[in-house]
Amino acid sequence: MSIDADLAAYYARIAQQYAPLPDPNDAVARRQRFAELSSQAPQPQLPHIQITEMTIPLPGRTLRARLYRPARKRPPLLVYFHGGGWVVGDVDTHHSLCALAAADADVAVISVDYRLAPEHPFPAPCDDAHAALLWCAEQRVRLGLASDALVAGGDSAGGHLAAQACASVNAAVPGLVTHQWLIYPVARPYLDTPSYIAHANGIGLSREDMRWYWEKFLDGAQAPQDDTRVDLLAAPPSHVLPPTIVLVAEHDPLHDDGVAYAHFVEQHGGRAELIKAHGMTHGFARLQSLSPAGRRAMQDAAARLRHWLA
Repeated sequence: MSIDADLAAYYARIAQQYAPLPDPNDAVARRQRFAELSSQAPQPQLPHIQITEMTIPLPGRTLRARLYRPARKRPPLLVYFHGGGWVVGDVDTHHSLCALAAADADVAVISVDYRLAPEHPFPAPCDDAHAALLWCAEQRVRLGLASDALVAGGDSAGGHLAAQACASVNAAVPGLVTHQWLIYPVARPYLDTPSYIAHANGIGLSREDMRWYWEKFLDGAQAPQDDTRVDLLAAPPSHVLPPTIVLVAEHDPLHDDGVAYAHFVEQHGGRAELIKAHGMTHGFARLQSLSPAGRRAMQDAAARLRHWLA
């Protein structure tokens, strides 16, 4: 299926409005550009979703976070880690995605601002995701949230952080994370899958973009190939992974990463549901207001999670 016409039109407008960055290696400039582009998509009007700014106090640092709460009493909690290659993005760039997820899945969402590379390379983002997930779990009763369910979720690099945190948290506290909700996640530091080849110059994300993100995340060091915080598939999990929803975009270099992770969950005794968003490009989940087809794909993913949590 060809690329969704609405997404293609959006990216064509962006290409006309913005010249390439003078220095593509400037992480700060990339963050500014990402934030500016994210602000162009209209924000959803969801008056029934209560939004609260919060902080997550951790040893030696404090993380910014944002809580999205639906009207229902004691909703389940989705702890969400934003995408952006471990280098760009924050709770603001993913505001509409998280607000819509709270509304569509009828869950509370805590969106976490973890530390970013290259200032804070591996393992800092992984450590933040692990610690934030544990902290959020401990705060559920105080926040008036359900204590019998906990979802780890994220998109792209945030999906990678969610999955590795789920594995490490459940290894320490078996069964604490009950579900995963992963949107076109990064799974491995290898750029040779068929989808990487087919979409090397993909709209929304290129193979070279991912090469740069991995280099910044790993601080230029060679990936520790047996470390499951880097390669989610490097070793069998120490426990059965929780029920997992994985959404992949058809025209995305990361398509095969998501497929491989869903199969990995199943191969090791878990339950996984793979949702294929036809016509979609990487990053479409942040652009639901611009693409009705993208909006439907995300509504489907949220409806599946809502059903699993019922």
